[in-house]
Amino acid sequence: MSKLLSPIIFSFLLSSAFSQTQTGNTKMDSLKTWERKYFTEPLDSAFIFYCIHGNFSTDFNISVEKYRTSGLPAGCDLMKYDPNTHPEYVKAFLEGYLWETLKESDSPLANQISNSKECFIIRGELKDSSNLNYLRDVVGIITYLLDNGGVSVYDPQSFRFFGKKDWMENIFNPDGSVPRNHVMILYSEENGLKWYHTRGLRKFGRPDLSIHQVSPQYENAVYDLFNRFIEYQAFGGIIRDKQEIKMNSLPAGMWCENKGDFEDPDFNNKHIEIHWK
Repeated sequence: MSKLLSPIIFSFLLSSAFSQTQTGNTKMDSLKTWERKYFTEPLDSAFIFYCIHGNFSTDFNISVEKYRTSGLPAGCDLMKYDPNTHPEYVKAFLEGYLWETLKESDSPLANQISNSKECFIIRGELKDSSNLNYLRDVVGIITYLLDNGGVSVYDPQSFRFFGKKDWMENIFNPDGSVPRNHVMILYSEENGLKWYHTRGLRKFGRPDLSIHQVSPQYENAVYDLFNRFIEYQAFGGIIRDKQEIKMNSLPAGMWCENKGDFEDPDFNNKHIEIHWK
């Protein structure tokens, strides 16, 4: 699963095409703040990247009350591609392991995406802060697009396609940041054991997680540890070098090491390597 983001996705990161959203008349202060209860100081900037496929009918007069968004966050770009504007980008993400897997596991959704003539890209880099309102606002805009012709949401950071129902149930309807639903826990076989790692924590401005040589007896405990660390970091916590791990279900002496960079193809992010001892 290396090199999960293709070169054409990286080309979007350099694009300056921009479209500002508009919102209705509902007061902005009626929106609930998505707090980060463990935030004490900034770390890395959060990075947002989503692609929404469909055939759209939009005017971007978005209801604040219905979609729980105050508009496009400062630092984010919204770009539209269609048969008249870089049509090759509409199909750019429909290749590789994830796409082939989607065609096998959910062919109706894959067919809807294949038949889409348009897509919107939302991407941006935002300074680390004490709340996740930028994510709340982006989730609202994406939901608006799904209600106005969108059929799917592609999140390359968490290595996932969402259909509309999946997005509503797991991302929008909870009316909160639900970090575990934004981050994927993946594993690969290695010499009879498993390598567990995450993708998606960069959207919270935090490193992903990695642990090698996981034996069957510790798989459930590692999964539990990852979910705890996902929420701790997403809600603002910082895992320091040499930080010890103390869980009754895991061996004593385990510790954390900050490693990698944003160009690492396994994560497209920095990561925390968890050592056994």
